[in-house]
Amino acid sequence: MLSMKRISLLSLLTLCCFIITSAQLRIAIVGGVHQSKLLEDNDLPNWNDLKKFYSGKTGGHFGFIADLPFGEKSNFYFQPGIIFYNKGRKFLQVQDTAVSNTLQVKSSEAINYIDFPLNLVYKIRLGGTTKFIIGAGPYLSFFYSGKLKTETISKQGDYSLDENNDPGVGNGPGKYTTLDYGVNGLAGFEFGRVFLTANYSRGLNDFYEAVGYNGEFKHQVIGGTLGIYLGKPVKLAPKDKDGDGVPDKEDKCPAVAGLTEFQGCPDTDKDGITDAEDGCPGQAGPAANKGCPYPDTDNDGILDKDDKCPSVAGPKENNGCPYVDTDKDGILDKDDKCPDVAGVSRYDGCPVPDSDGDGVNDEEDKCPLVKGLVSRAGCPEEVKKEIVEKVDYAAKRIQFQVNKAALLPSSFEKLDEVADILKASPELKVTVEGHTSTEGSYEFNMKLSKDRAATVKTYLESKGVDPARITAIGYGPDKPVNNGSSEADRAKNRRVELQLTNQ
Repeated sequence: MLSMKRISLLSLLTLCCFIITSAQLRIAIVGGVHQSKLLEDNDLPNWNDLKKFYSGKTGGHFGFIADLPFGEKSNFYFQPGIIFYNKGRKFLQVQDTAVSNTLQVKSSEAINYIDFPLNLVYKIRLGGTTKFIIGAGPYLSFFYSGKLKTETISKQGDYSLDENNDPGVGNGPGKYTTLDYGVNGLAGFEFGRVFLTANYSRGLNDFYEAVGYNGEFKHQVIGGTLGIYLGKPVKLAPKDKDGDGVPDKEDKCPAVAGLTEFQGCPDTDKDGITDAEDGCPGQAGPAANKGCPYPDTDNDGILDKDDKCPSVAGPKENNGCPYVDTDKDGILDKDDKCPDVAGVSRYDGCPVPDSDGDGVNDEEDKCPLVKGLVSRAGCPEEVKKEIVEKVDYAAKRIQFQVNKAALLPSSFEKLDEVADILKASPELKVTVEGHTSTEGSYEFNMKLSKDRAATVKTYLESKGVDPARITAIGYGPDKPVNNGSSEADRAKNRRVELQLTNQ
């Protein structure tokens, strides 16, 4: 019997491992209570009188079941299991001591089995995660252990106990068969990961051979079971011959491992074109070129299709063409701001500028902003000394009303001479500068100097001098000719200056 226990335990562990490691199953741990009963029928003459003393035995059961759907959308499930069961029965007879020396006989027959139910279950969704479940199927049952116990009390009060913790197993009188089988059914409700069912099982073979008489012995169990699924259900893995994760029924290349996005067909060069449609399956290339890479004749990293100079290497930013130097000044056109005119690098490929357009470039022009003569390094010819002296003399005699910008009549004659000089020398320009002393507020003096310079400018314009040749500036007290410590010095600071230039 020890060998049978080992076989049963080994079977339990093996099936547990199979269920737990199978990627196609949902596993539940189950347990519950039940009422077991032995259905006995024999040829004893007084059996009808004796069988009323037998009763069922309360026991427990626990183990695992697997939940395997027949299809992704099927309501039918196959539920094999491994469950440890307490089965057996009880006997209690109280006798009449007037005719018997025995007062009471009490016995129990406890038989433990490992059952392997194989149920077909149908689930009906009621709403949400609630389902009604009903199922049935055969079961196999292996004898695991047993215990027989009989207690006797005589009418004198004597007590005796007979125990057998290792009943015989096998074939023959007084022995329990190693293998039992029968049918079972269940019905209940499933609430997500939890389910509750009522269970019934009935043996179909004789599990015991009586001693001294003929009889039939079968198990019957009625109980309830609570189960909890471990983890989330795993979808069935459909047939996938090439093991690429795409079921054969959806796989366009079922014999060759491929990619899901290509319905199971391979793309060796990973260019997005399946090998069957790729003209160069070992080299990545665009669909427009049938999966083959475009050539790069000049090896400049730019494909011929995008290279404007496919036979000559050049940078990408110039579309594959080499940079040129059109003006041959040693500065490539891409960096040359004057690509058609030879220049120097310090001016980004442009020639040295000639701001005043006098033919002398700014680097050699001592008067770069005034048009001059080459012979004078770009500066204009000096204004004749006698003209400067006449204009300076006239400027010193320009007078205004006190603290006003109105000219005194005595200034007109000298300003007329200045106008005549300017009209006779059209190349000359004049700048009228107004100056004041420091008396009074700075703001007043600045305004006064500007107004007086503007008055002189207006007067010269009225005498026919082109306004473009006259500039009026007021400096206020900012450019004194002395420190203004005396009234005579301050009078000298109150003045108008006329500055002549050739251009």
